[in-house]
Formats: sequence, structure tokens, C-alpha cells
Amino acid sequence: MKSLLIWSAIILAMLLVAQVIGGGSATGKSMAYSEFKSAVAEGKVKSVQISDTAISGTLNNGEPFSTNPIRDPELTKLLTEKNVEFDGRPIDQGNLWIVLLMNILPFLLLIGLGFFIFRQVQKNNGGGAMGFGKSKAKLLTERQGRVTFDDVAGIEEAREELQEIVEFLKDPTKFSRLGGAIPKGALLVGSPGTGKTLLARAIAGEAGVPFFTISGSDFVEMFVGVGASRVRDMFEQAKKSAPCIVFIDEIDAVGRHRGAGLGNGNDEREQTLNQLLVEMDGFEANEGIIIIAATNRPDVLDPALLRPGRFDRQVVVPRPDIEGRIKILGVHTRNKPLAPDVDLRVIARGTPGFSGADLANLTNEAALLAARRGKRLVAMKEFEDAKDKVMMGTERRSMVMTEDEKRMTAYHEAGHAVVAIHEAASDPIHKATIIPRGRALGMVMRLPERDSYSYHRDKMHANLAVSMGGRVAEELIFGYDKVSSGASGDIQYATHLARDMVTQWGMSDELGPLQYEEPQGETFLGYSQSQRVHMSDETAKKIDKEIRRIVDGGYDRAKHVLSQHIDQLHAVAGALLEFETLSGEEVKRIAAGEGIDRDADGIPTDVRPVDGHAGSVPKVRRRSKPFGDAHPQGA
Repeated sequence: MKSLLIWSAIILAMLLVAQVIGGGSATGKSMAYSEFKSAVAEGKVKSVQISDTAISGTLNNGEPFSTNPIRDPELTKLLTEKNVEFDGRPIDQGNLWIVLLMNILPFLLLIGLGFFIFRQVQKNNGGGAMGFGKSKAKLLTERQGRVTFDDVAGIEEAREELQEIVEFLKDPTKFSRLGGAIPKGALLVGSPGTGKTLLARAIAGEAGVPFFTISGSDFVEMFVGVGASRVRDMFEQAKKSAPCIVFIDEIDAVGRHRGAGLGNGNDEREQTLNQLLVEMDGFEANEGIIIIAATNRPDVLDPALLRPGRFDRQVVVPRPDIEGRIKILGVHTRNKPLAPDVDLRVIARGTPGFSGADLANLTNEAALLAARRGKRLVAMKEFEDAKDKVMMGTERRSMVMTEDEKRMTAYHEAGHAVVAIHEAASDPIHKATIIPRGRALGMVMRLPERDSYSYHRDKMHANLAVSMGGRVAEELIFGYDKVSSGASGDIQYATHLARDMVTQWGMSDELGPLQYEEPQGETFLGYSQSQRVHMSDETAKKIDKEIRRIVDGGYDRAKHVLSQHIDQLHAVAGALLEFETLSGEEVKRIAAGEGIDRDADGIPTDVRPVDGHAGSVPKVRRRSKPFGDAHPQGA
């Protein structure tokens, strides 16, 4: 309707302009004033009508004419001498309105433009004459795309904790008759992508109550007091719709610890937080309003925000385990046509540490690959290729490598693989490749057989030896002076792992079970960012010395393994040069001196012993297409 009115006004304005332009000219023959006066002198004019805007009349032959008026006092004398009938024409009311409109129209356009801009400013700031203090919370309507607990998988414990809130919203008397009070707030804590926002939408979908959603950053504004005003307005809206749910996403944007800023407690963010604390649990009770917030940084939130009576519950939304990943994959593949060979359990085993968002991205990438290849069904091969793309990066087949660089990369990755085979505590190899992916020229990918929640000392030393395997292989095969910079990532990983072993996990006999650094981020396999606590220079020197000793120990272990099994190093490197990509099972078979068979598509078929001397490359049956066109199927 608004668009129709705007277009109607534009068309009306165009018609008025056309009328003004076209209506100013009189009908009949147009002549110059001098020609008109000569015609009067010659007796050719019969009658004349004079006005302020035009002179019109009729010639003796009946033809009408018109001319522009000029202030001429002698005109009336001339008309009287020639016996010409003349009269004054009354003011044309239509022309008067047109003149007025022409004078007023620019001002009307300016006023309309200003009104439009003012309305847009009001709309963007919550409405009202000064709408900066209005809440930006949006009421979520689930008419389409309603989310329920059936769409949330892999986080059963978190779902059960929040099921109680749903039951309260459906039947409050069930709890109130026993004197129980529902928690006023629930804080969802978890890594990015684990499903915190989806879980909050599922609560609203199950309970069937109004659901207000807002981001923590929407409260903060450059004007002082605006954030607190928006908090008050949000709770006023919620009271009108109670019982309801208010979901604040990324609450750490406004709920950070007070006193840490530069405003000494008086800055805008802290005023907003103070107002939020009062609204959640102050003198006035907000009955029927349940606050659900989400964050991945609970450590920076103010303690007053986390106390009972405000956020009574902290619901941890973890990364799913293998059973959870199977259920999540089932949800995301529900509407995708899958080939019979797709095994969701195998996919879940190969994706440890994946969040729900990561798994959704994986299934989408597999569907896109299948569509790109012109397939009707999404097969296991698409899931394997999509997993490689997500975990290791896109293949860079257009990257041209010299034979020396390719050979160097093959021995580097073979060094990692051979050391991983002989380290009992190492995770099994999933895939080895010398095809460039992302920023890496090659990669050996290891996957755990099951989800791990803690890591032992022997596993860490095994990981150190595996990380040093590439550098040691380069030294053994090409010599000390030919070592490349390809091990920079391995060295960085080994250094971080050794540092955490010494400073955080107490795995140094020299320094003992003491903490020397405070972790600042999530730790996964020893790779983390940390901050050194106050210590003496002598202690810092001991720490550096212990880190060097642990890394050198991994280097020595890798050198011992590769020196003892140099024939396996040659065999695996030769196979990588031949096939470019090997599965973990193929790497083990090649290291054991067995051959591998592949069909025309590069898929491994069977295994057979091969007669040959130590260090020879196992025999393989050639494929009919060039090597590297397809990946072998993973173990």
C-alpha cells in the first residue's frame, strides 16, 4: 500500500508538471507583438481580449490569434482609432492555481523528502520521535521453519536440562503447587557452532510461546544511556507477551566483567549491564519471562550475572561425541538422497571434534560435489572428498611443482607416516597425500579410533616424534644442507606442545607439577595460546631448557625409527610419487612389503605379497587413467 501511494504521488506530480508546461500556451495563431500591432494598424483585427498574461483575439477572417503582452499605453488608443472591439479578460482561476502550485511545489518536495528521511531514522532506531532508546528485539514467528527438539541432535544432556523450561511454560501449575520456582535464566555455554542458538529456537518451538531474540551488541550505542533504555524497553515488551522467552545471543558483548574498561564503571557498556542485572532480579519481579543467553566466553562474564536468581543454570553445549555426530548427520541428511554405500557411522568416526555446524557444512559440501559431478545420489566418495576439503583444504592441482620439490615432499610426508606406524601411542593414519591443499604442499592425516577427552604422556611424546619425522626424513635422504622450510608448521606444533607439557601439565621432572602459564584459549592436543605468569629469570631459563630437551627427544626418536626402517621410508615415498594419495591401510601394507591393487578408478581392491628386496617400491597394477585423478578410498 505504501508503494502504491508513493507511485500515485509521483504520477500526479508528473501530470501537474505536464499541465503547467502545456497549459501556458493559448490556442490559435501565435504572432509577435509588433506583428499584432501592425495588423491592428492595417485594420485586420476584429476583436481583442487583454489580460496580464496574454493578448488574444480574432482577425477579420475569423482566425484566432494570440501574443504576449507588453506594457504599451498607446495600444488602447490605436485600438479605439481602428474601431477594434477590445475588452479585459478576467483572471483564469485554473492558471492561478497552476502558478501557485509552481511556486509551492519545490517546498512540498523538500518537506516530503525530509519527512521520508525522518521516518527512516525512526524506523532504524526503534520508532518514535526519539527512537534511539527503543529495543531492537525481534519477535520470532514460527509460521514457517518451526524448530523443535527433533531438529536438535547430539546434545542430549543439554536438551534434557532445558526440557524442564518447556514443561513449565506449558503447565506452570505443575511446579508452583509444590512450591518450586522455574529458573529465571539459562546460560548456554559452548564452542562456536555447537547449536546454542538452534537449541534456544527449539525451546520456543516446543513451548509455543512468544520468542524475542536480540544480540548483545544491539544494546551498545555511542550515546550514553541508550543501552540501558533499550534493556528497559525490551523487558516492557516481554511483560506484555508473558509468558515468553527472551534470547540474548553473544551476551559477552554487554555482560563483560565490570571495572575492566577505561570508564571506571561509568561507561555505556557497564550502565547497560547494570540495568540488565536490575531487570533480571531487582525489586520488581518479572514473572513469566525466561532469559536464555548464549556465549562461548563464560570466563569474561560478570559474576553478578551468573549468580542464582539471574542465570540460575549454566547449560554446557559440548562438541558431540561419535553417537551424537551420527544423530546430527542423520538430521542434516534427512532431505538428501543418499547412495546405498553411505555409512553415517564411518563418516562420524572420521570427523572427531566436529561441531554441528561443521557437520552441516560437510553434508552440504558433499551434496554440492555430487551435483557438480552430475549424480542423482550423494555417495560415500562425495562425503570422503568433502571431508578432505573441509579438514585439509581444497586441492591445488593447478600448482606446478618441480620433480625435486615433489620428491622432497614425498619423502617428508613418508617420514611422518613411517614414524606414526612405529609409534604405538600415535593415532592411526587416515590418509597421506602429496597433492597441495590449502597452504600445505602435502599432508599426513591421522584420526583417532575413538573420541579422546584427555591425553597421556606417551601419546604426547609420540606426537612429537611424528611431527619431527618429516624434517628427519629430509636430512637422511637429501643431506643437512638440503633441508627445506616445509617443516615450519611441524616445528611450531612441537614447540607449543612441549611448552604446554612443561608449563601447564606438569610433565617435566626438572620443574615438577607446577603451573607456569595461564591458558587463554581452548587446548587441543597441546596447541594453545597462553600467558606466562610472574617468575624469575632462572625459572624462565629452566623452562626454555626443558622445552628444548623434550623437542630434541622427539627428534631423536624419529631419527632412530627412520634409520632402522629406511627401506619403508623409500617404499612409502615411492608409492606417494606414483599414486599421490594413499589411504592409511595402504601405507601400512606398503611398509610391510605388500603390494596394493587398484581398479580403473583408483579404488584399492585386494592385497597380495610381493617378492622384492628391501627398500624396493611395492608392485602395483597400473590404472587405465593418469595418477592423481581420483583419491583412493580412506581406511
